[in-house]
Amino acid sequence: MAAPVVLVMGVSGAGKTTVGARLAAQLGWVFLEGDDLHPAANIAKMTAGVPLTDADRAPWLAAIGEAIDDWAALGTSGVLAASVLKRAYRDGLRAARPQIELVYLNGGRALLASRLAGRKGHFMPPRLLDSQLATLEPPAADEHAITVEISLPPERQVAEAVAALRKRGIGLAPRAGGVS
Repeated sequence: MAAPVVLVMGVSGAGKTTVGARLAAQLGWVFLEGDDLHPAANIAKMTAGVPLTDADRAPWLAAIGEAIDDWAALGTSGVLAASVLKRAYRDGLRAARPQIELVYLNGGRALLASRLAGRKGHFMPPRLLDSQLATLEPPAADEHAITVEISLPPERQVAEAVAALRKRGIGLAPRAGGVS
């Protein structure tokens, strides 16, 4: 089986980058910010306050899949931060990649809005929060996601995710090409 990959998911402002980077550091794995894989046209659209469509997201999701496949080819464990708001997106990524584990960052609109209002230098404007929440399909029980509440401090979120992963036997032993 391929080295494990943790996909940290949730809407904008949930803390995917913060938690994902800290989780990767805690596990000794590589980290990838999924926003870096968006085509320039997607960034321009979001910057303008226009929600992305499924067609807009298709090349981004393909790039995420390719990054995970590259890690698998190298035997590298990694953490990837990406919204993947719809079940279909997650199912598409996981269909040929059973090594993906989901960590869902869950939180209320008020906290998310307050975080977005205070965020500087990110292309995603706060006014797109409602469209993200409308698009969000929280992971269903059969997706076996680890749900972490964003109201907790980041170090606690990471500790909860690591504990849940370890209960699944993930993050315990070194993997070829990477550290697990």
